[in-house]
Amino acid sequence: MSQQAMILMILVLVIVLLNIHSFYLFYKDKQLSKTGAYRISEKRLLSSSLLLGGIGALWAMRSFRHKTKHAKFIWLVPLSAVITTVVVVCLLFPILQELKLQVLM
Repeated sequence: MSQQAMILMILVLVIVLLNIHSFYLFYKDKQLSKTGAYRISEKRLLSSSLLLGGIGALWAMRSFRHKTKHAKFIWLVPLSAVITTVVVVCLLFPILQELKLQVLM
């Protein structure tokens, strides 16, 4: 695997970690909402989603039924999930092409 492919794989790993972080933030905010404790701000939740954590945020929204009635979350989190998916596919495509060429040789 080339150095460029390794860098792209590291970027994909970073995106996976960002999604885990987003998922955790939504989970933690849901738990805090049940106890009435200090909450994670909507700005922080949306920021984590829009900074390539959209898949984790959407998964958490659906899993925990959290923030599912807020218009900005209904629109922005799925949009950020699509953007995250497109970025990951764009990063993985050259790697898959390189692997395909190596298999054919």
